[in-house]
Amino acid sequence: MSQLQASDLGLKCVGTLYHNLDYAELFKHEQDRREGAVSENGTMMVDTGKFTGRSPKDKYFVQQSPSQDNIAWGKINQPVSAEIFDELYADTVEYLSGKDLYVTDGFSGANPDTRKSVRFITEIAWQSHFVKNMFIRLDAESLSGFAPNFRVYNAAGMPNEKWQKHGLNSEVFVIFNVEKNIAIIGGTWYGGEMKKGIFTMMNYWLPLEGILSMHCSANVGSDGDVALFFGLSGTGKTTLSTDARRKLIGDDEHGWDAAGIFNFEGGCYAKTINLSAENEPEIFGAIKRNALLENVVYDDDGVIDYASSAKTENTRVSYPIEHIANHEPTLKAGQPKNIIFLTCDAFGVLPPVSKLSKEQAMYYFLSGYTAKVAGTERGVTEPSATFSACFGEAFLPLHPTVYGKLLGEKMDEHGVNAYLVNTGWVGGGYGVGQRMSIKATRACIDAILDGSINKAEFDKTPFFKLSIPKQLSGVDTNLLNPRNSWADKEGFDTTAKKLAGMFVENFKKYVIDGDVDFTKFGPQI
Repeated sequence: MSQLQASDLGLKCVGTLYHNLDYAELFKHEQDRREGAVSENGTMMVDTGKFTGRSPKDKYFVQQSPSQDNIAWGKINQPVSAEIFDELYADTVEYLSGKDLYVTDGFSGANPDTRKSVRFITEIAWQSHFVKNMFIRLDAESLSGFAPNFRVYNAAGMPNEKWQKHGLNSEVFVIFNVEKNIAIIGGTWYGGEMKKGIFTMMNYWLPLEGILSMHCSANVGSDGDVALFFGLSGTGKTTLSTDARRKLIGDDEHGWDAAGIFNFEGGCYAKTINLSAENEPEIFGAIKRNALLENVVYDDDGVIDYASSAKTENTRVSYPIEHIANHEPTLKAGQPKNIIFLTCDAFGVLPPVSKLSKEQAMYYFLSGYTAKVAGTERGVTEPSATFSACFGEAFLPLHPTVYGKLLGEKMDEHGVNAYLVNTGWVGGGYGVGQRMSIKATRACIDAILDGSINKAEFDKTPFFKLSIPKQLSGVDTNLLNPRNSWADKEGFDTTAKKLAGMFVENFKKYVIDGDVDFTKFGPQI
């Protein structure tokens, strides 16, 4: 039971407050309240309702001073008035008041000097379990003196029935009030809104202090060499950074300050679609008691079918980072040596691995490219390009160039190498070529991390002007130059030129008068 009072939470009254329950207590609550089912190995499995992913069109910032002068307003960062926020906040308080609630405290940021103390108020046990997994858990000393810098009120069961009157997108709302240090969520049960909501706020706070916030995973070798892995969902960020030979710092969100790299989180959030013990043994082994599975398909005996996307392609598991045996317990390390940009190119024209100059790194960082495969119900196999600035535009409150400039400054200061790795298609686009195997991609990553890639001879690709190794241990030489791997060379040229044109068109918005123009370091057509 909690010593907190309703007034401490800004509520009118409360039922029973379950404050910072341990894992065993949360598991019992989830079972007693029938919030989920238990898998054959004892892992809790829950469904997140009709929303199995975030609702980016329902995310808003309160438009007010002084934060309104910092925020890059637009489709990503939509404005909402202080009056509408106040009305929905009052509705949220009314909705949560009188209920039995779960209050969970945690830190965002492993650096004590810049970390944020966050309090989550939820109405269901599994959401408390989720944030306990994802944020840095408090020790006894931290618990006794905890004072939240930011509060998240999750009224998942309360849709906004006045959304049309308010001029909003739907009955779902995820609203951040920077000045009041509050976020309110309603109409969606998806736990990822809380995780990415705090990441969004870290992306607001830290760059204003000269600290680069990043949507990346990170690991560290036995010699202290740190590697960063940037990439959008599905490119292999979590998989490739989880390596039995290197300590995992974190799989998704990090900061880069004068001392080095630090994790924002205390857990991992991995996709589980097509998960296998053979291809991803560390992640597979992390799924056990205290982990939390979302939207997976299972039989009456709790046996999970990881290949099934019957509920969603976005099946997930959250787990404490301690479930990865070879993790870095401090969640911190020194300055990075290598940066790896991951892309899943379904057009099949980007090479498996390329070495980038600093200027090229800036270009590909701001471009944030990957590709998605179209649905094939009617035989449509044409992939679509996705450009997400800094490999995480959906979570950037400031203009992308703020993060880009910080990256360039830190690469200069610490002499960091950068590489582009394609985990997508080779030998042809989707439907013709083949997906790069995890084994071959890991060989590319290994060559980067052990430095052997730097001993290779390099070629230049057409259009993209990327430096590619002629030979690399563990990778079929025919795959290293993407044009050589296509049977239809003319088809390659046409497709490469088409994708290059998409890059050029997308990058036009980053050409600002008086700023450095990085277009000459990107594709040329």
